[in-house]
Amino acid sequence: MKTKVLVLSLLSSFVISTAFAQEFKPQIGFSNEAGYKTNFKKNKAGDNWFISISGGVSTLYGDYNRDAKFTNRLNFAPQFSFGKWFNPYLAFRVQLNGGALHGFEKDASFMEHNHYAAAHADLLWDVTNFWAPYNENKVFHLIPWVGMGYAQRFKNPDGNTSPILNSVAIRTESPTLNAGILTAFRLSKRVDLNVEYQASLLNEQFNRIFYHHLTDAVAQLSAGFTFKLGKTNFEVLQPMDYNLLNDLNNQINSLRAQNNELSKRPESCPECKQVEAAPAVIVNNYAENVVFFRLNSSKIDKNQQINVYNTAEFVKHNNVPVKVIGYADKKTGKAAYNLKLSEKRAKTVAKELQAKYGIPSDQITVEWKGCDEQPYSINNWNRVVIMTANSNK
Repeated sequence: MKTKVLVLSLLSSFVISTAFAQEFKPQIGFSNEAGYKTNFKKNKAGDNWFISISGGVSTLYGDYNRDAKFTNRLNFAPQFSFGKWFNPYLAFRVQLNGGALHGFEKDASFMEHNHYAAAHADLLWDVTNFWAPYNENKVFHLIPWVGMGYAQRFKNPDGNTSPILNSVAIRTESPTLNAGILTAFRLSKRVDLNVEYQASLLNEQFNRIFYHHLTDAVAQLSAGFTFKLGKTNFEVLQPMDYNLLNDLNNQINSLRAQNNELSKRPESCPECKQVEAAPAVIVNNYAENVVFFRLNSSKIDKNQQINVYNTAEFVKHNNVPVKVIGYADKKTGKAAYNLKLSEKRAKTVAKELQAKYGIPSDQITVEWKGCDEQPYSINNWNRVVIMTANSNK
């Protein structure tokens, strides 16, 4: 009796401490801590890709460009990018840009009309998701980046002759070092408005004039749209079994009703006189115990072994047959698969009764119902085996 009171007291304390237990849901699309402190589940290879289409203005920083009017230095600059986010704060992309490029010679008295194309691979760092908690619905993102690439300035196709070079302008090329800041404004789940400033460092001869400067450079300001492909969010990786946790929470919630009676009892009871322990007597003539299983599993968890043990003890003391019936929940899997799964669950419990507790096989009846019959109104509870033994039969 004392043992039963102790068990009930422990259960009561546990239920009260988890009075607000509810169905657990994984954190998809948000985190509670800063991104760098959070582990994220790896998405599929086809998820979290993006493409960007933008346009803006660029200017060349060459030997005589500073002497020219600023408006004469501006060029239209189309831009195309594609890449992938590996987690909410780290991404890789390839960007293509180019267009017209105005260069100047002879104290900016002569303008070169040229065209160029460039490509660079970049590493993007979303600082808003790195330092702050990740949230897919965040409106603003600040994303600095660095990269390396290649640029080519084409031979002048219209025969524009340089007064300094005294020949048709030749083709030049250069490796590039790239850096910039991308700002993204969320318009919808799959579309962002982006504004980006970037600069590229090139070899000093890229503008075809050698003036003993360290480098030439191209600066660019652009705006456009980013389109997200595949899955757009990330899931926080937490070291727990969601299905087992949900089953445990459901069991906790079912104990609340039993706790009502305990809460009505006085805080302390008068001391009872100690009496001699009476020999154990089996009073009940009927036993029904349940073994809960995890999603898509037929393995008996350690915390469910007590129910198998109690059933085995009842069968032994009363020398009665036991019926073992397996079930599967209706919302997971197809009916044919669930029937097979319920069969595995029932036979696993029957085997445990025989091998571990010594119940003869001729005292065990095994049945399985799949998901055609649902003994409980809560879907998750139907991942069970129900063991029934009756000493009147």
